[in-house]
Amino acid sequence: MDNSDFGLENDLFLRACLRLPTPRTPVWMMRQAGRYLPEYRAVREQAGDFLTLCKTPELAAEVTVQPVEILGVDAAILFSDILVIPEAMGQKLWFEQGEGPRLAPPVRSMADVEGLAQPDPARDLGYVLDTIRLVLARLDGRVPLIGFSGAPWTLATYMVEGGSSRDFRTIKRVLYEEPETLHALLARLADAVADYLNAQIAAGAHAVQIFDSWAGALAAEDLEDFSLAYIRRVVERLTRTREGAPVPVIVFAKGAMVHLEKIAVTGCDVVGLDWTISLAEARRRIGARTALQGNLDPAALYASPARIRELVARTLASFGKGHGHVFNLGHGITPDVPPEHARAMIEAVKELSPAYHAD
Repeated sequence: MDNSDFGLENDLFLRACLRLPTPRTPVWMMRQAGRYLPEYRAVREQAGDFLTLCKTPELAAEVTVQPVEILGVDAAILFSDILVIPEAMGQKLWFEQGEGPRLAPPVRSMADVEGLAQPDPARDLGYVLDTIRLVLARLDGRVPLIGFSGAPWTLATYMVEGGSSRDFRTIKRVLYEEPETLHALLARLADAVADYLNAQIAAGAHAVQIFDSWAGALAAEDLEDFSLAYIRRVVERLTRTREGAPVPVIVFAKGAMVHLEKIAVTGCDVVGLDWTISLAEARRRIGARTALQGNLDPAALYASPARIRELVARTLASFGKGHGHVFNLGHGITPDVPPEHARAMIEAVKELSPAYHAD
């Protein structure tokens, strides 16, 4: 039954998330507010550094809206970073050129976990909520705004490792030798993530996405206990309606596509797909339970616009006829992709997808 009124000029993204009829497939991109856009780089230079950009609501709102105005995507996604939660819990956060994020001191013992603060979103992350309100004013009802957070497992990897990791050796040691310490950290993170996302929803976010970027680092036997159980805990606590309209929840567990059925029962409305699985297979396995988001390989955007159009056609054909598909990349757009290639993808989705929604 279709009784959703989102009060937006373009609500295709939200309708697709809920598997409601749409005249075409909506499209947006992870990391769409980013370095591939010259307009973003200009604002980043104005801010001085990445973290200052995240914490300056006027500038963060500007780069959030840029892809809507420049590329014509069907949704905006909040410009921020997943690591603002560990910072709000008491870790020092900074970014090193060419090295990525750094967090100190690392969290590696039960005493470290117990020493963490439980953040109050309004007090400790108020700049994010201010950004949401500014973005909504600038969008003026044109398209929905997606809020987001890192998943507990992914946040924990950064907090324990002290930054990015290639082999996750430190958090894996804690997982196998001191699982009670890791469970305590994950439980605190799940509560912090739920509070944070609920605050984003209260501020006006129309949908939220939970990024478990490092889900694929877990052994098959550990995924449920250390990742999905805590995503489920987050989802169970989320506010799922606002002002009478549904608030869809997307779960994206990169590298864990072999476990699609388990991801689909976390309580989410949409399962995000990386590029390692076909939409056809994902739809066959879980398409009756959730909508699907994805999943063009981000590297496809290095191809010519003509070839990108062919790859978009292939992706749309893989999902086939029907509703419940949000077109996206299988991960974030990379910084050196030409903006005109991103535009070619978006235009191809808009031109080619109506055929899959016709009666």
